[in-house]
Amino acid sequence: MPLILQILMACLLGGVLSLLAALLILSGLPKKWLSYAVSFSTGVLLATSMLQLLPEALSSGLTPQEVFPVLLASVLGFFVLEKLAIWRHSHHDTDEGHLKTSSKEHSSGHHHGDEGVLGILIGDGFHNFTDGVLITAAFLLDPAIGWATTLAVIAHEIPQEAGDFAILLAAGWERNKALFWNGVSSLASVAGAIVAFLSLEQSEKWIPYIVIVAAASFIYIAIADLLPRLKFESQGLGWHALHILLGISITLL
Repeated sequence: MPLILQILMACLLGGVLSLLAALLILSGLPKKWLSYAVSFSTGVLLATSMLQLLPEALSSGLTPQEVFPVLLASVLGFFVLEKLAIWRHSHHDTDEGHLKTSSKEHSSGHHHGDEGVLGILIGDGFHNFTDGVLITAAFLLDPAIGWATTLAVIAHEIPQEAGDFAILLAAGWERNKALFWNGVSSLASVAGAIVAFLSLEQSEKWIPYIVIVAAASFIYIAIADLLPRLKFESQGLGWHALHILLGISITLL
């Protein structure tokens, strides 16, 4: 299969699976399964970044003195982007209480209004556009690394899409409308993939650096968002550890 078709399929698959998972979560999936999904995502993100992407960047000819300054700058850059509300990744809106509150407010007619909703969609669209760029760079380096990166993107998008969907419902949006605009936002990854493919094919020297940025984004999400969530889990610690190991194992396979 041509590489560009694999890239587009990966982006579309990520968007579709993320939306379906968000619907399942909002349809009453037990909270413990969402927390296990966070554990699984943690394993996938850390394994993809540290055992796949960074070693590939080093094997491409870059020295550690070139790789790790870019990694450091990228992690700090994602922190700045998040503080400026340009790059969104937070999963804290997907807890059980928020989802129940959102559903009750939606059904009772009490709405938050559309304030901030546009910002959510724009921020999510920018995040998805970035994911498309990162997926493309990984595929151009190695298709196997590309699919591993796609898995990592899907893993961290599921809780985020669920949270965004709940916020849109709480703002008074109908379920179909919220689903439609979440889907439109997810298509930004396809646009990012096309732009990156057309650009990076002519500038292959930049591919390892973008792969480092991808690794930085996954490390930042895992450390700044997912692991702090797991710190507050007091039950099922063995199951959480098992799901983290499962995420690592699937990434290696």
